[in-house]
Amino acid sequence: MKTFILIHGSWHSAWNWHRIVPLLEKAGHKAIAIDLPGMGRDKTPIQEVKMKSTVEKICALMDNIPGKVILVGHSKNGIMISQAAEYRPDKIEKLVYLAAYLIPNGKTQREYSIQDTEGWLKPYVTQHPETASHTLQNEIYKEGLYHDCDDTITELAKVLLSHEPVESGITPLELTDENFGRVSRVYIECTEDRAVTPFIQRKMYAETPCEKVYQLATSHSPFFSKPQELVDILIQL
Repeated sequence: MKTFILIHGSWHSAWNWHRIVPLLEKAGHKAIAIDLPGMGRDKTPIQEVKMKSTVEKICALMDNIPGKVILVGHSKNGIMISQAAEYRPDKIEKLVYLAAYLIPNGKTQREYSIQDTEGWLKPYVTQHPETASHTLQNEIYKEGLYHDCDDTITELAKVLLSHEPVESGITPLELTDENFGRVSRVYIECTEDRAVTPFIQRKMYAETPCEKVYQLATSHSPFFSKPQELVDILIQL
């Protein structure tokens, strides 16, 4: 039995994984989907959310689990699993980057996001300086995030998506070969992704090589559109 900790991406929360958790459990594994600070049911004020405290929440969860875990990070929050690996390399069996930002030491998520000029989302992001956050306009949800998903997902997103803190995206990662560098990592590329495009996904895993790269012919949200196929890959790990 493996223990999977599932980390959602920008604007989302633990509900991302509602089709994945039962499939992993049916296969005999343990799956934990969490709300990061300020997201979902976590009511931390969004203006107070910092990358350090977010990573500390992930580390505290790992510390309370016997043995090692597999950390799965989606989208922007690939940065969180990388930084968690720096802090707790001996608690992590494998890092799984699902269409996720795999950023080297000293760089920020934003530095790579701005290179992704073909992505569909940027014109629909609304900044909220008063709370150091941003939101995504719902008219792009379907085509930008869920174009291969059933319409119920878009309707759920209209109710559940929320503010995303800015600070973590502009905070340089602090990674070393001695800690982060010795944790096994794999990448799952979503080849029809319009949010984090294949161009930037390939650039990232070329610059920071992984032991294996898997491909899914899906949008940015395979946990909704092809949950069994995604779980099949996770179980192979």
